[in-house]
Amino acid sequence: MPQTSPAPSVRPRILADLTPLRTSVHYRRLWFGNTISWIGQGMTTLAISLQVYDITRSTFAVGLVGLCSLVPLLAFGLYGGAIADTVDRRRLGLISASGSAVLSAALAAAAFADFHHVWFLYGVVAFQSVCAAVNSPARSAMIPRLLPVEQLPAANALTSMTMTSGTLVGPMLGGLVVGFAGYQTAYAIDAVAFSASLYAMWRLPSMLPDRAEGAKKASVLEGLRFLATRPNLRMTFFSDFCAMILAHPRALFPAVAVIWYDGDARTAGLLVAAPALGAVLGGVFSGWQGRIRRQGLAILLAVGAWGAAIAVFGLTRNLWLGLLFLGLAGFADAISMAFRSTMLQAAVPDELRGRLQGVFLVVVVGGPRLGDFLAGSAADLTSPSVTVTGGGIACVLAVSLLALRWRGFARYDARDPKP
Repeated sequence: MPQTSPAPSVRPRILADLTPLRTSVHYRRLWFGNTISWIGQGMTTLAISLQVYDITRSTFAVGLVGLCSLVPLLAFGLYGGAIADTVDRRRLGLISASGSAVLSAALAAAAFADFHHVWFLYGVVAFQSVCAAVNSPARSAMIPRLLPVEQLPAANALTSMTMTSGTLVGPMLGGLVVGFAGYQTAYAIDAVAFSASLYAMWRLPSMLPDRAEGAKKASVLEGLRFLATRPNLRMTFFSDFCAMILAHPRALFPAVAVIWYDGDARTAGLLVAAPALGAVLGGVFSGWQGRIRRQGLAILLAVGAWGAAIAVFGLTRNLWLGLLFLGLAGFADAISMAFRSTMLQAAVPDELRGRLQGVFLVVVVGGPRLGDFLAGSAADLTSPSVTVTGGGIACVLAVSLLALRWRGFARYDARDPKP
């Protein structure tokens, strides 16, 4: 009787799956372009916070930067998604990214001219949010058109690396550049960095949404009605709110760098970069994520881990220990983001993707801005330590209560996605 050779063993994947970068030249170009642009935006985000704190010496004023960003996101995020479901997403991405580049150039010009006014910085932040509210849904809705569905988890892990590497390298460079060459240089570098994203989108084919001929104009309410009937999708947003609103201490980093660690702008840059470094490592070692089927449970555990790490960070007074726990928080956030994005893309039809990505934008970007405002206000009323530790504990309690209320989310199975 002939013997059959054993089936070759499959080595478990540990490092990030790079298949999307190998199989799609358009996705590869877009990924590299967005990565470079995110680095520039990370520099500007830190530079604006440092400049506001330098002018006012107030954590509340720094927290208002988040509010100035949040209001336009809430006003235009959903509408930007509806536009992305109506027009050519490529053209919409080009126009909105060009607007962001112009605003960064305006920041640089004002700094070169010694025009240091908080109201001007707030205004630019607000207009930057309008551009992001239009650009992000269009850009995110392009990904499922460039890749097959089985590559979406890998693509979302890579996208998480793009965003977090920008917030890692950007703040580190931003702190160094501001410390040695001033705010104007950081803003100018950001304006130039946008050219990478613009080139990538310019090379894309037309990206008209898949809409039936004669279909009505895309409605924001239609997208919200779809979301209202999908409890698992809603839970992806609620869980992220727990982390980004209740336990998001970024607005306190300029003050924490001085009060806790007797540091300066470079120390603040390290604090901002630490969660991003953890998130980058979460993306680099994301190969195992493709084997996870209980994606809802993975999200709940990751959000709880974020809150616990932030709570412990609030108790530390050693810089390197604090950076370690911020890094652990960032690692958990990368896991949560990858699974949340995958669930959203797998369950939403193309004609609604722009609008649901608009909701995703409001949560992912708007939540931290509201968290900035809440943290800055709470720290003025209490202390940075109480705010950070209390916020981390509140995050763990809130996500636990949500898991008990919607128990089906923890049973979500990627093999049979039910939004």
